Amino acid sequence: MFIYTLTEDPILFFRIVAIVIFSITLHELAHGWAAISQGDDTPSKTGHLTLNPVVHMGWQSIIFLCISGIAWGQMPVNPSKFRSAKLGNILVSAAGPLSNLALGILFTIVIRLYYNEILPEFLSVEFIALAARLNLTLFLFNLLPIPPLDGFHVFSEIIPPLKIFGESQYSIFGLMILFMIPGLGEGLRQIAGMIMSFIIGI
Repeated sequence: MFIYTLTEDPILFFRIVAIVIFSITLHELAHGWAAISQGDDTPSKTGHLTLNPVVHMGWQSIIFLCISGIAWGQMPVNPSKFRSAKLGNILVSAAGPLSNLALGILFTIVIRLYYNEILPEFLSVEFIALAARLNLTLFLFNLLPIPPLDGFHVFSEIIPPLKIFGESQYSIFGLMILFMIPGLGEGLRQIAGMIMSFIIGI
């Protein structure tokens, strides 16, 4: 369990918790801003345009994060208010993962600046690298075409027959099976590392 990290490496534990909470908060805000740009004012009306992570994640998600290393967030939207149902759903769904991609790239660029001695020495390159890798991993994970992940909503708009899987009461089992795939998390982290190496090497 992830909580064992608290006793083995407390600094790493709090770094991961802080980065994940920050990243999920911006992820959900990206969904909200995209929804507003598509004509849906639900995020604003429900008070979800805030940097308060408890609003986006809830205490249950934050506690679960500390125990298992897994967390989730939610941004209320009303697709019926989108100017274009198809395009709106694609843009709003993709906005969250793209925010993680942007953060991952930004943090990786910061690492490159660090190596070029442009940044002050007090900045921890290990912390920045961890933030970059976690955000790129979140980006890759959320784009998987499995309900209820954002990637499923994007691909189901492009390939409508897939929607039947999202509407099924058994769709949550797809996510459960996903977590049971051996090496999936490590594989995504390796791909994230490759992306970081590519950016740093440019």
